[in-house]
Amino acid sequence: MKKVSFIIVNYNTRELLEKCVGNLVGIYPVEEIVVVDNGSTDGSPQMIKEKFGEKVILIETQDNGLAAGNNLGYEKSTGDYLLYLGSDAFPRSEVINTLVGYMNEHIDCGICTAKLVLRDGSMDWDAHRGFPTPWSALTYFSHLNRVFPKSKVFNQYYLGYKDMAQPHEIDACICHFMFVRREVHSVVGKWDEDFFLFGEDIDFCYRTKQAGYKIMFLPQIEVLHYKGATIGRKTARDIKVASQSDKQMKKRVTRESTRAMKLFYQKHYSNKYPKALTDLVLFGVYLLEKIRSLFGLS
Repeated sequence: MKKVSFIIVNYNTRELLEKCVGNLVGIYPVEEIVVVDNGSTDGSPQMIKEKFGEKVILIETQDNGLAAGNNLGYEKSTGDYLLYLGSDAFPRSEVINTLVGYMNEHIDCGICTAKLVLRDGSMDWDAHRGFPTPWSALTYFSHLNRVFPKSKVFNQYYLGYKDMAQPHEIDACICHFMFVRREVHSVVGKWDEDFFLFGEDIDFCYRTKQAGYKIMFLPQIEVLHYKGATIGRKTARDIKVASQSDKQMKKRVTRESTRAMKLFYQKHYSNKYPKALTDLVLFGVYLLEKIRSLFGLS
């Protein structure tokens, strides 16, 4: 089996990180684990040193964002395949063999991901994304995708019309579980560090597909995902992370969620659509930012 590098970017999730790395060490002892700590203040780096020692390559840096952390992990890694992993994701022992086997057989696949399953047993649809075109975003934020969950016209945001029982191509997945062929980086470059916390994965997937690679969703593989734990969302209040009490972090999460939308649109879509539509989209993003800031949403 080709060597796999696990790349985890951490910020103040010590207990979750310990569980995540412990899981990897227990089931993939021969693989390479790279932890990039983005200036944690909760003792995460010391925990890695004390608990795992030389089993983990630890990079300590200031918090320049998730994309910057991923780049540091990529630069330090040596694997033929890279699994970008959140500290809130827990693959089982058979997962990596299946991913490597699939990629070895499908050389046109640059990225693949698994079915991420939340703690309540439901699917995390952020692992099964379409690109956020103006139409797909409109149908999502207007909830038309919920009214017509199987419609190809109204559910392009989460691609809900796809056959979820069979492997199939998608537009994008989140970097909490993103299995990447190393050569993809040689073709499309590194993660775009203009994205701080959100949007970096959509941007990387967009550039990957533009380069001619497929991005595949493999529903036969299931991975547990403690969604929202790494940034202290309400959905993970029972999981202890320092960011739950970090008010400045929460404000930045809210701000970055809409800044990423604006950045992605300006980078990839502003030259594809009429200026009037671009102005309308950016105004909509502005309004969304104000609403999220008012109600503390992300």
